[in-house]
Amino acid sequence: MTDFVAIDFETANAKRSSICSLGLVIVENNIITDRIYSLIKPVPNLYTYYTTAVHGLTYGDTIKSPVFFDVWSEILTKTKNLPFVAHNSSFDASCLKAIYASYDLDYPNFEFYCTLRLARQKLPQLHNHQLGTVAKYFGYDLKNHHHALADAEACAVIANNLL
Repeated sequence: MTDFVAIDFETANAKRSSICSLGLVIVENNIITDRIYSLIKPVPNLYTYYTTAVHGLTYGDTIKSPVFFDVWSEILTKTKNLPFVAHNSSFDASCLKAIYASYDLDYPNFEFYCTLRLARQKLPQLHNHQLGTVAKYFGYDLKNHHHALADAEACAVIANNLL
């Protein structure tokens, strides 16, 4: 697969619909053609200590940000119905399903591929299959882990090597 969109979400709390940032890296012919990052105002704009400790985002960071579908509608025009790729895709797919459900919208059944699953299958020699470990194996230094765009870019590098 040479054309895909690497995607990563960060959430504000334990609810999967609480997306507070997203990162997308569009890959066409195995070349990164676009990078998209946006803060998102989750509804409600409620953060837990744990999630903030993971990604560093707070209520104040997203209070003036657009809500999810204000950003998502523009993104869908750029992704051209390409499949999504995520490291632990079950999390990112569940975030999308949850946000669609929270707005009482039909979920379009986006196509997802999982680089975590692929890494476990194809790279059993690694001591773990965390995003940073697998990215480093392919020469990508993930310096800003849990920043949605950095994680999406690391995923794109992994996908280019495993898909």
